[in-house]
Amino acid sequence: MSQTAIPEFFVYGEPARALDVGFLHVETVQARASVHRGQVLAHKHPQMAQITFWTGGSGTYRIEDKTWSFSAPTVSFMPSGVVHGFDIEPGTDAIVVSVADAALAVLAEQSALPLDQPVFVTGRGEGALWERLGNTVRMIQAEYADRLPGVERILPPLIAVALSGIARLDAQSHAIAVPAAVALGGRLRRLIDRHFREDWPVERYVEELGTTRHLLDKAARQVLGAGVRQAIGDRRLVEAKRLLLFTIRTVEDIAYETGFNDPAYFSRFFRQAVGLSPAAWRRQRVSSE
Repeated sequence: MSQTAIPEFFVYGEPARALDVGFLHVETVQARASVHRGQVLAHKHPQMAQITFWTGGSGTYRIEDKTWSFSAPTVSFMPSGVVHGFDIEPGTDAIVVSVADAALAVLAEQSALPLDQPVFVTGRGEGALWERLGNTVRMIQAEYADRLPGVERILPPLIAVALSGIARLDAQSHAIAVPAAVALGGRLRRLIDRHFREDWPVERYVEELGTTRHLLDKAARQVLGAGVRQAIGDRRLVEAKRLLLFTIRTVEDIAYETGFNDPAYFSRFFRQAVGLSPAAWRRQRVSSE
């Protein structure tokens, strides 16, 4: 099946849509049983990654052109743009943690797991590590469900812990090859995360990744949902929103932190993207929470 023929979803069965800067979603596989009836067809998620922790049962899992039989405990990490699907036996269930790329980018430095490659790990050996990962994922599920005060600050570091827990099990994981464009898009995302504050021109990314402008732009659109230049701007916007929401730093300080030499230009950039000035956007978001 060609990449262009594969459906894109928000969560399975729902059309893809724009995601907020801090978007997180947690639900079980069985919560959508009436939609998939045990057979989740090949699909992908634009601008959203998923952790899937299988808590019971068994089935068959597909990632790109690879297929495995599995039984719980099993865990996968699926970056955006990677094709996957599964068939499960009756009673099989998993906790699925969905994270917008924008939120995931902020966690990259806190995670021991590379976030541009899919990972699929079946439960063999290292019982203590599996128990620790399971406890972390269940804590994420509980915090998301209870929505107690401060949950928006508690969930991101818990997700970083879960990702690092997957990395500790990664020695047992299956090697997964992804299409060249998906791999290049993932490498670009990681490079942007490291250097967006430095205001690199697009040509610097092309050079660092050893590709062409055309191929990099094509990969960026497929994996990141935007061309290279816009993807860089989107990452700077994500960081600006995060600092506006979760710190008391001034707009001028945030402008410099996100790579803008001119705070006035930063404000114009922000208003053009969001429709409000940085200060007005901060006031609106704070008053609504």
